[in-house]
Amino acid sequence: MKKLLMKSMVAVSAIAVLASGAASAKELDVHLSIPKDLVFLSDSTKLMDQTLRDMSGGKMGFKLYGAGELVPAGEILESVGSGAIPAGWTFLGQWGGQVPVAKIAATPFGAGPGVLASWIHLGGGLEIIQKGFDKLNVKVLACHVTNPEPGGWFNKEITSVKDFNGLKMRMAGVGARVLNELGASAQYLPAGEIYLALERGRIDATEFSLPIIDKQLGFNKIAKYYYYPGWHQPASVDALLINMDVWKGFSKQEQAMMEAACQTSLMWTLNAAPPAQTPQIEAFEATGTVVKRFPDPVLAELRTVAESVLEEEAKKDALYGEAYQSMKAYAASADRWNSLQSIPK
Repeated sequence: MKKLLMKSMVAVSAIAVLASGAASAKELDVHLSIPKDLVFLSDSTKLMDQTLRDMSGGKMGFKLYGAGELVPAGEILESVGSGAIPAGWTFLGQWGGQVPVAKIAATPFGAGPGVLASWIHLGGGLEIIQKGFDKLNVKVLACHVTNPEPGGWFNKEITSVKDFNGLKMRMAGVGARVLNELGASAQYLPAGEIYLALERGRIDATEFSLPIIDKQLGFNKIAKYYYYPGWHQPASVDALLINMDVWKGFSKQEQAMMEAACQTSLMWTLNAAPPAQTPQIEAFEATGTVVKRFPDPVLAELRTVAESVLEEEAKKDALYGEAYQSMKAYAASADRWNSLQSIPK
């Protein structure tokens, strides 16, 4: 309750700044790890920018740069930490190699979007994550949570876990390691490289994001089968990364406005995604895409392997272990409540 009140106070403080006109003119250069026009994923950055401008009377906002426009997508974290660029917007889990706790941003068979957002902002999750980025001189604002993603695009049917053996697939985070345990060759690729890799046969399958986003990237033109559910990423976090010295250079009021605009963006991502996906799935089907669910035995075996991998990851890094156990306990508590409240159809 205390944390909930604090979040409310952030918004109140930001409104107070508007009334006083205390904010100075500051436009933050934000470098995205995705194309600047990528639907939904970039829209939340634009919403946060507009919210800041509205709240500050035009005295604060973002100047957005798309992936590779000035900084390669894979160099955003290092560049923000060093001060080469002031801020970046990126999938948090992308940085799991440098900051192991960042892997919590996409947990196979983990918390769904509402619970994940709640754990991050009210359950102590962001405080744990921030510890991992402190050593890099980076402030983390978790402003975007993506709803469950599809399980991926494939050019063959998946009837058993044996079908993953030898499969070359684009996949991010801990989910990639789960598939590799089953004989796949799964690796991360930035958004701008996936289509060409799939087209040229460098990979056999890919996952990326929501149907409306996958449509824009054109995966349906190459792959036939569209599998669900997204076991590897029931929810995922995108974050605004700000150089810590830049963050500390903002006044308390300016920081409060940034936090409040972040919360506006987060709420939009939770609300906007679900209703937009079914029409796009139906549009895929109308042009030949075969939409399927992974067989239950496949999901059961994936879960077993995932739980083993997650426990190993938790033992390898103490901070990731702290985040994983905290999120798992928080989700279990929420799941009991949701289970008690479920109404049969």
